[in-house]
Amino acid sequence: MTTKHPIQPIYLDEDGTARFKENKIVRFLLEAGPYNMNTLALMPFNNEDREHFAQLIGYSVSGFGDLSYTNPDVVLKCDEEVERLLRTSGIDTDSSI
Repeated sequence: MTTKHPIQPIYLDEDGTARFKENKIVRFLLEAGPYNMNTLALMPFNNEDREHFAQLIGYSVSGFGDLSYTNPDVVLKCDEEVERLLRTSGIDTDSSI
């Protein structure tokens, strides 16, 4: 699988949610700037750039898979990383809530 951008590292947050490691500068620019996710959605960026932006702002991996512009191969790779993290963290993935 070849991608234009690297996949951000994935971690489990304090609630056990798998998230991409955010870039603090990108997050600051989103929160402080004149643009928000809705205005950016109307701009002519390509899907790979949108996909990487979602990672850079610390999107959850489960939400990332639901975005219309994500590459299914990238989503699969990220889901596999989450499964690996869950296995190594000792979190029981077979129990129901």
